[in-house]
Amino acid sequence: MQVIHIGNPILRKIAEPIENFDAELSSFVEELTKTMYEEDGVGLAAPQVAVSKRLFVFDDGSGPRVMINPEILEKSIEQISMEEGCLSVPGIYADITRPAWVKIRYQDVEGQIHEELFEGYSGRIVQHEYDHLEGILFIDYLSPAKKALLRPKLNNIMKGKVSK
Repeated sequence: MQVIHIGNPILRKIAEPIENFDAELSSFVEELTKTMYEEDGVGLAAPQVAVSKRLFVFDDGSGPRVMINPEILEKSIEQISMEEGCLSVPGIYADITRPAWVKIRYQDVEGQIHEELFEGYSGRIVQHEYDHLEGILFIDYLSPAKKALLRPKLNNIMKGKVSK
């Protein structure tokens, strides 16, 4: 399983819902989780491995988790800024402002529905990975000036000249 980088059009597509909760899905989740750890990530969405499906895995330090067909139900009004990076935009880090918490409804690998509130570090990860399912990258939150400064690095990533 290979992580794709900015410039690949799959990263800009809205991912398709998952309908089959079967052995193939379980196997994919295992592989995605393994890839996340191999790449030293804290989260990895299916579109980042060129699979346009509404699924991501993450580990906020309390073990691997999976969210299938997630939907954000509520967001806090309070905003928090933290540094983010992304396996699909290697070597780029920036402070991104996001809601302090989100309430999400999602399915697990068996198709069971859950609702949960995520805040702090886990809230940050979940929002970042959710964005991947919507075709949004963290660099989309940057000001035009900051994007202009990063343009040479971003162009190199898109040309396949990656530095981690």
